Amino acid sequence: MSNTAQIFSASPELLKQQMSFIGHYLNHPTLSPALCACIRMLVSDKNSCSYCIDFNASLLINLFNWTPKEVEAMRSDPCNARLNDKEKAMLLFVLKAVRTPHDVNASDVQALRELGYNDGEILDATNHGARMSAVDIIFNAFKIEKDF
Repeated sequence: MSNTAQIFSASPELLKQQMSFIGHYLNHPTLSPALCACIRMLVSDKNSCSYCIDFNASLLINLFNWTPKEVEAMRSDPCNARLNDKEKAMLLFVLKAVRTPHDVNASDVQALRELGYNDGEILDATNHGARMSAVDIIFNAFKIEKDF
């Protein structure tokens, strides 16, 4: 059992919720796995969760063929993410929503709609970033060790 599953196994209901959460985003019909990995990594970067930073960097490198330099460039400036313009806009919106939610306004949401996102997709992506902050808090508080 992975360290992440082990930590959640102390509460079977939370483990079930966490597995459902992961499954929802792994199989999301419109938010790409690479976009989701970028969201998780950059939210975790801000929260200094080394487990999540390294895990998602590994996904970007090993599954999506990013170079380590591309990952570092994105960490330095999210505008450098190797995503298409539409996905990059979503990434930047989620980071704004998670880091400074009071600064998000209707025009930010409207800009995503104009790119073709619907309200459900905007909520899903924002929820992904917000829930990642919660996971970071748990992993940091309980000092989860890397097992990958």
